[in-house]
Amino acid sequence: MDLTLVVVLVIALAIFFDFTNGFHDTANAMATPIATGALRPKVAVTVAALLNLIGAFLSTEVAKTISGGIIREGPGGVDITPTMIFAGLIGAVIWNMVTWLRGLPSSSSHALFGGLIGAALVGAGTGSVDFGVVLSKVVFPAFLAPLVAGLVAFVATKLAYTITRRANGKNQRGGFRVGQMFTSSLVALAHGTNDAQKTMGVITLTLIAGGFLSSGANPPFWVILVCACAIAAGTYTGGWRIIQTLGGGLTDIKATQGFSAEASTAATVLASSHLGFALSTTQVSSGSIIGAGLGRRGSTIQWGTAGKIVIAWFITLPAAAAVGALCELIARLGTVGLIVDAVLGFGVIVLIFVLSRRKPAETGNALEVDQAANSVFTRKERRALAKKHSDEMLLARRRMSDESSLFDLGEPAPVAAGASSGTTPTGEKR
Repeated sequence: MDLTLVVVLVIALAIFFDFTNGFHDTANAMATPIATGALRPKVAVTVAALLNLIGAFLSTEVAKTISGGIIREGPGGVDITPTMIFAGLIGAVIWNMVTWLRGLPSSSSHALFGGLIGAALVGAGTGSVDFGVVLSKVVFPAFLAPLVAGLVAFVATKLAYTITRRANGKNQRGGFRVGQMFTSSLVALAHGTNDAQKTMGVITLTLIAGGFLSSGANPPFWVILVCACAIAAGTYTGGWRIIQTLGGGLTDIKATQGFSAEASTAATVLASSHLGFALSTTQVSSGSIIGAGLGRRGSTIQWGTAGKIVIAWFITLPAAAAVGALCELIARLGTVGLIVDAVLGFGVIVLIFVLSRRKPAETGNALEVDQAANSVFTRKERRALAKKHSDEMLLARRRMSDESSLFDLGEPAPVAAGASSGTTPTGEKR
């Protein structure tokens, strides 16, 4: 297949990945303000989309890490080809769609890295990947950032409740709800400075590998513009399934906690963008919400849901790498392999979309905590929950049946106090 056509296909797939990244990560900024009522769902995603668009223009450090850091640059350019990048992107997109269907806030960043690394290892060998950069700018931040963000959110929540401990009225802490409008907006801006850069880096890497840019080149302006628009459009679509999980599936979020979690997330992501760390904003946001939940006395953390999210964190990179490696093996068949990869990827995406329509998640049910928790239940847990509800309904029907049988046996019906009746409480006529 012509190299130029392959590059065009890779860029198109990268833009679609950027779109999935947007709706997959909307919850990072807007789950908590929606849960506390600080912002209406549609207003929240509109604000997030606009700020993601702006944030994408503020920094390119993360893009440079991807285009010239993770993948080694050899004497004749990079050791990775556009075909390998195409295979890696398919792995990333499929994993994003699977976790979105399950309502799991997994890392789009790690899905992208995993897909690229898996394809590069199969196509160019172990020497094509700089594992030192992977450890220092991907793996270590993945472990440290959620812990740091969670600790900061915990301390901030404790401090906020201590300062306002005399505010016991219903609206005494309403200022935090107003503050959430600003902190959630800052998270959305920070998300644009970090996550949009990853797709820019992939497209730039593709252009370098195809010989259209020199080694070490910065992302062209048109790449920045297209990626910014794609992630903004994806953000605007909502990603309601993951908003359900982060907004109510982890803990019952109050305005004070939401404000603390968002401020912690924004500070962590902005610092990582400045340092060029390709951080997962999903992990940071989840860690902040858990820390804020622990910071409020009487708050309950759904550790079962949290455990499933953490498991998704750990398996995201290797799972996407496995799919990327498999797609690269198929792509090595030549033009036929690329067509097979494209058909398989498109088929999986369509199948996931069809399955999602069986139980759609829209703005109207974005805050249903039971549905949010149930979205990450196993099949066995869902069956047990359904059986429990069925047993409770059966017991209620039996009680109603017993009460009606008493009346059938001639038992007098209770008469409300002061009600007019033809008999006295003893059964005598008036």
